Amino acid sequence: MTVPSTGTEVRLAARPEGWPTAENFSVVQAEPPAVRTGQVLIRNLVMSVDPYMRGRMNKTRSYVPPFAVGKALDGGAVGEVVVSKSSHLAVGDLVLHGLGWREYAVVGAAGAVRIDPALAPPGAYLGVLGMPGHAAYTGLLKVAEFRPGDTVFVSGAAGAVGSLVGQIARLCGAERVIGSAGSAEKVAYLTGELGFDAAFDYKDGPVLEQLAKAAPAGIDVYFDNVGGDHLDAALVLARMGARFALCGSISQANEQAPPAGPRNLTQAIAKGLTLRGFLVGGHADLPDEFTARMGGWLADGRISYRETVVRGLENAPTAFIDMLRGANTGKMLVRIAE
Repeated sequence: MTVPSTGTEVRLAARPEGWPTAENFSVVQAEPPAVRTGQVLIRNLVMSVDPYMRGRMNKTRSYVPPFAVGKALDGGAVGEVVVSKSSHLAVGDLVLHGLGWREYAVVGAAGAVRIDPALAPPGAYLGVLGMPGHAAYTGLLKVAEFRPGDTVFVSGAAGAVGSLVGQIARLCGAERVIGSAGSAEKVAYLTGELGFDAAFDYKDGPVLEQLAKAAPAGIDVYFDNVGGDHLDAALVLARMGARFALCGSISQANEQAPPAGPRNLTQAIAKGLTLRGFLVGGHADLPDEFTARMGGWLADGRISYRETVVRGLENAPTAFIDMLRGANTGKMLVRIAE
């Protein structure tokens, strides 16, 4: 194909104060970088928006550098190689890489992983077979040290990660799987399609009261995507020796005031709890194991997933903000091209 002289990219126009707005982004035309020896030019087809990106919009030190104001954002994407100066990738290959938020990306061949579209569609490599799936698998089985017979509580259970955590727990022999979500439709999705034993809408009343009804005997594992009142409730209802995998705290991502808690960490002392935060990148020994098991579950039809797809790179900021507000079921994706 003839590569245009310019392509669309989305830049961080200003750092958000509280909730991001459209004014924090700019959609511009930019010339794609030159392709050097060992590199490929990729025409992006689909990209991911993820909660961790909100933290990178702040000018604070973290496990990854913050986004730079005036520069294109980045994140997971799948695209087609349109120019190759590498012996490892050919024109026409579909690859997973880390330069989303733009129409065209230039990456070194080592930074692009060829995918198999016969195994799953491109978007799946950003969700169930990608970082969210790996986070679900790692967090539940390795970080929380899941054991058959456990009662598992998952917050944000209708999202890209949480929806997979519950299913993996069920497949691996959980006694009971409970999820929280933000609407009646999502609750029905969890119990009707994904096989959760119980679920509740956290907007219907205090989380502690609803979780106590769903897990009257307490919980052994808590997979935390939300923080705040969900973490407080899980601490109260944890059984002796329960294990918590701390994956995210989306309830606090856009708050300007410091969080009030957890207010009851003394529960961790009295019950001998284990609370472990984790990053997927810290478990680099697991991708092959994860891919083999998740691929098998998908092939057998034992794992189900949904995608919420927004079309048009110019609509990526809207998709990102909607994802933070819980408008998606499953993985939120932006379709850039067909």
